[in-house]
Amino acid sequence: MRAWMLRKDQNGEFSCQLEALDQSQLGDEGVLVDVAYSTINYKDGLAMMNLSPVVRTWPMIAGIDFAGTIAEGPNAGQAVVVNGHGMGETRMGALASQARVPADWLITIPQPLEPLHAMAIGTAGYTAMLCVHVLEDQGLTPDKGPILVTGATGGVGSFATLLLAKKGFEVWASTGKASEADFLKGLGASQIIDRSELSEKGRPLGKERWAGAVDSVGSHTLANALAQTQYGGSIAACGLAQGFDLPATVMPFILRGVSLVGVDSVQAPREKRLRAWQSLAELLTPAEIEAMVELRPMSQALKAAEDIMANSYKGRVVIDIKAD
Repeated sequence: MRAWMLRKDQNGEFSCQLEALDQSQLGDEGVLVDVAYSTINYKDGLAMMNLSPVVRTWPMIAGIDFAGTIAEGPNAGQAVVVNGHGMGETRMGALASQARVPADWLITIPQPLEPLHAMAIGTAGYTAMLCVHVLEDQGLTPDKGPILVTGATGGVGSFATLLLAKKGFEVWASTGKASEADFLKGLGASQIIDRSELSEKGRPLGKERWAGAVDSVGSHTLANALAQTQYGGSIAACGLAQGFDLPATVMPFILRGVSLVGVDSVQAPREKRLRAWQSLAELLTPAEIEAMVELRPMSQALKAAEDIMANSYKGRVVIDIKAD
């Protein structure tokens, strides 16, 4: 089997290389899956470029999500997807020809989706769906007002824009890429906001502009989103692309009753995962998903990690594990 291996030697020197491995290195516990596709997420970029202490156990196979088919046993051939659970951090990851994981991690890919579609959605789309469910569970409906999406050309942001628009929400997309306005409007955004409006230190409380938000950026962007959320609104926070700090005040919470809800995709319980994947299959068509995908061979996974850290592409990059 082939895998992208992350290693540190006794001197702390880091390496990320595509290597040939023996299947036995996966251990013998769990279900063996033939991996068809994986993706490159922001966390994968951090790990493969050694920019943050994502990896907790060495050596480690990179990759936090995969789609493929069960390789053995009574369910052999069943198409499945796995996101998170510490893969690529404390458990051998997804950028490999095969993976071995606990049975309760496996989510059967709902029809009409196939493994390629599941990985085009990937952790980004699945996280976006979790965020949309959070906003709905907080009582937000399309008639309450627009929803802000930060980092809108990224994986989570682009899917959040599309999913919210599909559900009838008015979406305001924040991005630093003015050239991608048509891309975002094609996903359903009705208004484009330059990220500079939100990325610098702002007022503790501003004009009420949106009913809620999906934020994958953090730091000043999240603080400003909170300060401009309408009375009783909610924000689903799932990322820290700008930073993990939150230079905000309590004023939006105690004067406007704004809610800030954290969204974790790594350890989310199974019932939330099943709900998210079923909703994704109902809302998205294969053609829509394929339109957002850039397919790259296994050999280009490290280059894709470099690109995501440089913020030099939009939408989703899917790694074809079997392609050279």
